[in-house]
Amino acid sequence: MGKTIFAWSSGKDSALALHALHQQQEHEIAALLTTMTGEYDRVSMHGVRKTLVEEQAQSLGYPLDIVWIPKGCSNDDYEANMRTCLEKHKQQGVTAVAFGDIFLEDLKKYREENLDRIGLRALFPIWKRNTRELAETFIASGFEAVVTCVDTKCLDAGFCGRSFNNVFLANLPGSVDPCGENGEFHTFSYAGPIFEKRIAFNTGEKVLRDERFCFCDLLPG
Repeated sequence: MGKTIFAWSSGKDSALALHALHQQQEHEIAALLTTMTGEYDRVSMHGVRKTLVEEQAQSLGYPLDIVWIPKGCSNDDYEANMRTCLEKHKQQGVTAVAFGDIFLEDLKKYREENLDRIGLRALFPIWKRNTRELAETFIASGFEAVVTCVDTKCLDAGFCGRSFNNVFLANLPGSVDPCGENGEFHTFSYAGPIFEKRIAFNTGEKVLRDERFCFCDLLPG
């Protein structure tokens, strides 16, 4: 059984992919790897506070490794920071990195090529799964999540801060992927079959950034 690092975004797709790895029983998860923006102390794009991600990792039972990037980070700097982190894990016996990607071919190829340069494999446990079925499976399996970020060019800001449930799915416009795989929205998973305990939080203020992305702040409970 090879050691695997899991690229943890804090959201529902990560939770589903990690759950799928658990069910395969073929991989030893060495750590969760999360990218955070230093100026905000939050998960990049999802906007989730570091404290809440640390609580997720504790509830999941894995160590958390954070790759820090600056606001407006260039792709070269991102790749350099990520490479430093992954090479460290490779020296400790890690052979693969797992992701919660579903159908974005360019992103999959990008991840595979970057990992190949380091000598690591890329794993995609929920790749090419139907996103409507994935969303419904997430809910039916007992997972719970809240929407933390909405791209207002794709979805009304009113969806931000809502629970990711069957009502949410029913209200989604047909143009929006049920899992938000095109970046329409992002989530924070706080309960489910892979969590030892629920992550307590309170919903805070909503902020619009770059005149496009609506973030709902989550405060540790």
